Amino acid sequence: MEATIGGTRRHLRDVALAQRAEGVDVAVAASALRMPEVRRDFAMLREAGVDVHEVPMVREIRPAADTRHLLELRRLLKRLCPDVVHTHSSKGGALGRVASLSTGIGRRVHTPHTFAFLFSAMFSGHKRRIFRGVETYLGRRTDRIVAVGESEAATIRASGVVPAERVVVVPNGIDASPWRGASALDRAQLGVPAGVPLAAVVGLLNVAKGQDVLLRAMALEPARRLHLLVVGHGEDEAALRALADELGIAARVHFLGWRADVPAILAAVDFLVLPSRWEGLPYIVLEAMAAEKPVVATDVDGARELVREGQTGFVARREDPSDLARALALALDLDANQRATMGAAGAALQATRYDQRTMARALVTLYEGVLGA
Repeated sequence: MEATIGGTRRHLRDVALAQRAEGVDVAVAASALRMPEVRRDFAMLREAGVDVHEVPMVREIRPAADTRHLLELRRLLKRLCPDVVHTHSSKGGALGRVASLSTGIGRRVHTPHTFAFLFSAMFSGHKRRIFRGVETYLGRRTDRIVAVGESEAATIRASGVVPAERVVVVPNGIDASPWRGASALDRAQLGVPAGVPLAAVVGLLNVAKGQDVLLRAMALEPARRLHLLVVGHGEDEAALRALADELGIAARVHFLGWRADVPAILAAVDFLVLPSRWEGLPYIVLEAMAAEKPVVATDVDGARELVREGQTGFVARREDPSDLARALALALDLDANQRATMGAAGAALQATRYDQRTMARALVTLYEGVLGA
């Protein structure tokens, strides 16, 4: 996997650890180029008995480098001879499945974590046509495509790049213990005035996550009371800071950068905002639910099944600042008891359906079915 960032990084780590705990022999081939901090995850995986191989795959199409990495993956498969080759993300998914096909080793399972050819705000039409062609070719040669939520499964089936009967749903799941009952950071430590309504947006700062849409919503009348913690780092940080200045809301937008203490941050806010343009099934929403916080989210895959209007949060149209401001106003108007009731409903939903061990066991069952087919 080359996309060892954000929720994909989290998914890889959690699945590998949980499957190892279930007694599965697990080997991981992944890159650390996009986020060197992932090597801490690699160390944790090795300590748990996972066989980790760092392959410096890159996100961009680079034929010479991609060929080297493909050959390295072929050598690795020939040495390990795995029963199942489970790939993740776009570049890692392509190279890993080609390595499997060309060596004849392993049944192929792929988790796309959303398809790159759907990212109209990130890639040109020409690139997206190439990506679609690659996914169509490989999809017909992949035993199962794993969607991390029901709504993502519907998107994958509608795309037509893989036979619909090969799409299976294994929902993301988390270990909720770090989020339940976490001690809140003092708002003064976060640079936030006492007594103001406070939300957080947590994730990579890039176009997919829609922080720009949220900032525009905060400049509109329904949401002008709101202070916001922007937690994360990425290529769009400078542009987002400039946008906050341009909109006249910089005093209410607090950029915290990448943080390791997200449970304590969530404990300090009134609710979470997910203004994304696209998702699979967002981990941060599961974490906010485990922390018993309401969620305001755009109508993207994953959020559709997690954020139940008026029960666990509020939903807005994607890329629509005015509708997002309307949903923010609904969250701002909740009193403490209403927020607590909504947060408890979210925590119950997470605990019932989105548990890390349940996710790992479902994947093992999937592998057994593929191998028995």
